[in-house]
Amino acid sequence: MAVAAATLRVAELFGPTFQGEGASVGQRAFFIRLSGCNLDCGWCDTPYTWDWSRFDRAAESRVMAPSDVLGWVLGQRPQLVVVTGGEPLLQQRALLPVLEGLHRAGVPVEIETNATMLPDPAVVAAVTRFNVSPKLTGSGVASQRRLKPEVLQALQDTGKTCFKFVIAGEDDVDEVAALQAALGLAPVWVMPEGTTPEAVLAGLRALAEPALVHGWNLTPRLHVLLWGDERGR
Repeated sequence: MAVAAATLRVAELFGPTFQGEGASVGQRAFFIRLSGCNLDCGWCDTPYTWDWSRFDRAAESRVMAPSDVLGWVLGQRPQLVVVTGGEPLLQQRALLPVLEGLHRAGVPVEIETNATMLPDPAVVAAVTRFNVSPKLTGSGVASQRRLKPEVLQALQDTGKTCFKFVIAGEDDVDEVAALQAALGLAPVWVMPEGTTPEAVLAGLRALAEPALVHGWNLTPRLHVLLWGDERGR
């Protein structure tokens, strides 16, 4: 079924929970998870938002008016809203009324993005932070699809960007260092790939020294440490 630009395809609306990653980790938050992604990372922990070879799109998503999404969020009296996916900027035209409504209400909004799409200037104006997560070699996605230097630079230039890298192995550490050196990305947060508390803790221990050496921030996946791979958390 085709979805008009005036509607959003939503995977989940959930909260209250905690922001599990990055600069605002631990903050009480509500999440808008949108469906659809332009990448297909092998370790993706939300394949139900895009992998229609394994998941039923009709069962895993619903079409909603932006006004209904905004009404739900404002009804929660949120202190922080995180828009994630999938890749939210695939739907940025329809998402804009939600972002602008939250901005008018004084609610901080973060957008999680894989940095392959340029945000509209109106989107930039309405959000508090872009949590930019470029995908690395460990994702299994070809570099020409996952790395867009011009988009990374444009996001950096907004002054609203935090770079957050998922590390699945030593090659990913080297790639982050090379990207930072080439593009001047800052601030940088790194976190381990993993969907169990044991895997996340082991990854944090392995990343601690490289993060200190390179001057990066280290973030857990707090929701995984608390609730494992449970959805809606």
